[in-house]
Amino acid sequence: MPAQRRVRARRPAEQDAEPQEPIEDQRAEEEPDEEAPHDEEPPARSRARSLSASSAGAAGLRHIVELTGRESEGITLVRPEGDGWVVGVEVVEDRRIPSSGDVLALYQAELDADGELQSYRRVRRYRRASGDQGEGG
Repeated sequence: MPAQRRVRARRPAEQDAEPQEPIEDQRAEEEPDEEAPHDEEPPARSRARSLSASSAGAAGLRHIVELTGRESEGITLVRPEGDGWVVGVEVVEDRRIPSSGDVLALYQAELDADGELQSYRRVRRYRRASGDQGEGG
């Protein structure tokens, strides 16, 4: 005897519901069709703000870790500057036992408004146990 196939009845909510359009499409329809003239650039401050501080920090961290090949300790600075962002990242340059002997370094990355790396440099190097002596040294 052949196996019987169960067919689930559709609930009323499923029958009446219309398929929802993706949110992006709805937003595109709500935006006005007028475009700003292409020959005018937005002010530097608004271009730097096109990327959020948290996104800029994450991008800076990713770039420093990729370039140095070191493990990061965290982000120490995210600041809009000019058309982009400056991001400070602390990395472990040399692991020691005990960990209070680790050699850390502070790197600074300069990003454009889209989060692309423009430049980076190592600002300082220090032992973890030495305490914070400020950005300068």
